[in-house]
Amino acid sequence: MKVLAGLAVLFLALPAWAAPDATLKGGLGSPLLPNNLAGKDKAFLAAIILDGRPGTAMPPWRGMLSDEDVDWIVDYLKRGTK
Repeated sequence: MKVLAGLAVLFLALPAWAAPDATLKGGLGSPLLPNNLAGKDKAFLAAIILDGRPGTAMPPWRGMLSDEDVDWIVDYLKRGTK
């Protein structure tokens, strides 16, 4: 799966996880802004993307996204929309 396709899956298929306008300010979940993620290491964020969060709207993406895709998504989230 291409990196941008992986990002599209995360943000467009799950509008409750990110804000419907994909501003990363949250919907059902916590805001995904760099300040909110600053204390989280990349491995922690990658594990959430790959394994989901039980009891939340965040499903697991393991097997659908490559390690490269997950790394790119984590970097994007930590960098923000700059």
